[in-house]
Amino acid sequence: MNTNDWQTEFRKVYDRGVAAWNEGRRAPQTMFDGKDAAFLATIGCTTQELFDFVDDFLNYGEPDFGTTLAVTVIRRDYFLNILGGKRTARAVSSGDLPAKAAEVDGIAWLPRIIAKARLKLRGELPADLMYGCGGDRPFLRKMNLDLPRFLKLVWECGDDTRRIVEAVKKSAGL
Repeated sequence: MNTNDWQTEFRKVYDRGVAAWNEGRRAPQTMFDGKDAAFLATIGCTTQELFDFVDDFLNYGEPDFGTTLAVTVIRRDYFLNILGGKRTARAVSSGDLPAKAAEVDGIAWLPRIIAKARLKLRGELPADLMYGCGGDRPFLRKMNLDLPRFLKLVWECGDDTRRIVEAVKKSAGL
């Protein structure tokens, strides 16, 4: 499936999710059917992940479709090119992440969002966590970043947490 094909299909699945939400089907299991779930799996996305984006957009006005697509493009590229199109078997719980108040260089939330971005790339986020949640978005705005740019930064930096921290500080003018 070429880039335009999968992105066109992704838009259709997203739009079906919006329609389902408007009809009152506000859970990943009822928002998307088996065909949608199978398609999402081919690009490294789950119904839970897309549900979270649709649900937050319809409740809070963000992230919009363009942001959702940009994040999905990065995750799909990582899924296909780094993970070879295979899901990992790793199970992570939300309790394994740094606390919301955890800091690095005096910046609260940064350790948590770094961990969430790494899990997002690997497809290992637990169902009760969202990369791009209502805490992540304002934090990144404050740092003069956005969801796709930060996710790409984390991918580029790999395990070099210090490099991520320095890039965020530079972006924020700290």
